[in-house]
Amino acid sequence: MKPYVPTREDAFKLLKKYNKKQGLIRHALAVEAVMGHFAHRFNEDEEKWRVIGLVHDLDYEMFPDAHCHKCVELFKEHNWPEDYIRAVISHGFGICTDVKPETNLEKTLYAIDELTGLVASSALVRPSKSILDIKAKSVKKKFKDKRFAAGVDRKVIQQGAEFLDMDLSELITEVILGMRPAAEEIGLKGNL
Repeated sequence: MKPYVPTREDAFKLLKKYNKKQGLIRHALAVEAVMGHFAHRFNEDEEKWRVIGLVHDLDYEMFPDAHCHKCVELFKEHNWPEDYIRAVISHGFGICTDVKPETNLEKTLYAIDELTGLVASSALVRPSKSILDIKAKSVKKKFKDKRFAAGVDRKVIQQGAEFLDMDLSELITEVILGMRPAAEEIGLKGNL
């Protein structure tokens, strides 16, 4: 019998089962898009990367105090593969888990999770309210302002860039490029 491989449809159904807030759904869609972008860049399995990006915060809305722990149980109930589960758990490294990102997939998820939030917040304060015309320089300026999007953990973003052996500007640029195709879906098309 072939092992179960979750599809995008499976992942989206599971996400919607445990997450109702539009902001969290949009964040999941943004991370999915960026994971797909990086999978393409690394010549990896784009479907798998997107699926993991989509469900990375599966337990966050309903079980915030057990984030990256409750999802293990939820994934196992649905027969998800161990490597998918490990990838999701690793994005909480140093925050709520001790599972260090090892693969390109895990390092990417760790690096981009917080950064997609910073990029989205940076886009929303622009006159266009759009991801389509924002540049890395603008986001980097916001990155340095600790009061802006204060909940975004800059140390995680910096460590993620190091994990990927990228400088911060390059990582920001790639995240912006990854989010652009999903601009409308994630509420960042703005008035462009």
